[in-house]
Amino acid sequence: MNFKFVLLLLSLNFIFFSNNIIAQDSNSLEGRWDLEISKDGTQLPSWLEVKKSGFKTLVGKFVYAFGSARPIAHIKQKKGKFSFSIPSQWETDQEITNMDFEGQLVDGKLQGTMRYIDGKTYTWKGVRAPKLPHTKNPIWGAPIQIFNGKNLDGWHATGKNQWTVESGILTSKQSGSNLVTNQKFTDFKLHIEFRYPKDGNSGIYLRGRYEVQVADNQGDEPSSIKFGGVYGFLTPNEMVAKAAGEWQAYDITLIGNRVSIVANGVNIINDQIIPGITGGALDSKEGEPGSFLLQGDHGPIEYRNIVVTPIMEK
Repeated sequence: MNFKFVLLLLSLNFIFFSNNIIAQDSNSLEGRWDLEISKDGTQLPSWLEVKKSGFKTLVGKFVYAFGSARPIAHIKQKKGKFSFSIPSQWETDQEITNMDFEGQLVDGKLQGTMRYIDGKTYTWKGVRAPKLPHTKNPIWGAPIQIFNGKNLDGWHATGKNQWTVESGILTSKQSGSNLVTNQKFTDFKLHIEFRYPKDGNSGIYLRGRYEVQVADNQGDEPSSIKFGGVYGFLTPNEMVAKAAGEWQAYDITLIGNRVSIVANGVNIINDQIIPGITGGALDSKEGEPGSFLLQGDHGPIEYRNIVVTPIMEK
């Protein structure tokens, strides 16, 4: 056999083998991951998505403990490890402007370190986000009034409580703690009414993990971080916010990770997939039931007529 031909075959086999290893490494990282970052004795829920751009370049998105999904321009791989760097978002007054991540895949799970913009390094770990089942023809249970209009029974604040009940209205008169239901839910339909002052800002977290934005955005272009958006992920198809000071309503259906939102009687998001948790989530355990959270740390807000219709469990 021709010696040059043998070398050519060996070279082609080596290239194929090397590319196959790279493809396998890339594929093993691709997907969505629920993360926890260990920072100063607390576990911060976070989220990571990895996917290909073109043949082999890995890109992604990352959700920190607050803020919206942050784009990752390039996830680098070398010797079984990966790394990426992203600029700060809502963080301020820091000398370091980037968050730097290193990680590796061990026994099907992710683990690594993060150098935060404070210059300190923290550890993190992650598991592959579960595929949440979607029930096409759900059977709904009886509606539940999760706010009784009298007191805070069934709810608890995440810190010092500033929430009160006045004339059947759940009221936060200034920035303070968020409010969370004691009861947890899987799939549901939610009716909720709210009112905010000028420049008001709040949010409704579904299962404590996916924020639907409540904000004074009348007349603005639709955005994933404005009225009716699933924060940083899903943009409403039109802006239907009323003027500040008026009562407004959301009717939200969440089945698995697919959401539909009717705002003030208009269908603004129809059966869309929420990719992962949003900033400010209670946890990153997407496969488990979760509470409702009302955001109270962004200024005055009022809520009333909060009714949940849960799916009938099989």
